[in-house]
Amino acid sequence: MHKSFAVISALLALAACGQSAAPPASAVSETANVRGDLPPITVYKTATCSCCKAWVNHLREAGFPVEARDVANLGPIKERVGVPHGMGSCHTAEVGGYFVEGHVPAEDIKRLLAQHQSAKGLVVPAMPVGSPGMEHPSGQGTAI
Repeated sequence: MHKSFAVISALLALAACGQSAAPPASAVSETANVRGDLPPITVYKTATCSCCKAWVNHLREAGFPVEARDVANLGPIKERVGVPHGMGSCHTAEVGGYFVEGHVPAEDIKRLLAQHQSAKGLVVPAMPVGSPGMEHPSGQGTAI
């Protein structure tokens, strides 16, 4: 199931990248990639969203140090980082000079960081059932 989201994420990120340059090498150090250390990721979400909490847990289980910030209005954050109109989801994250919008699998984020892609970020728009944090058809994510 995650492979289909990987394709969606990669295609949307490349479509959204425009002419943006890759983040500087210092954003994700070569040493960190060699040792397998991951940069911190900041997740902006609402306090009451259980699928956002489940996605944060997915990132932590994958080895990311996560700072989750509850915010009342995600709109200004999405605008600041460059999430394309119509591609939004219930949470927005920043890591290594990129944005991550929605229920993007951690493995796709790791690949983006390791390959130093010339994209602004990765997007899984809306809240597709089966994506990390949306494993249950009820759309309520994993219980925490």
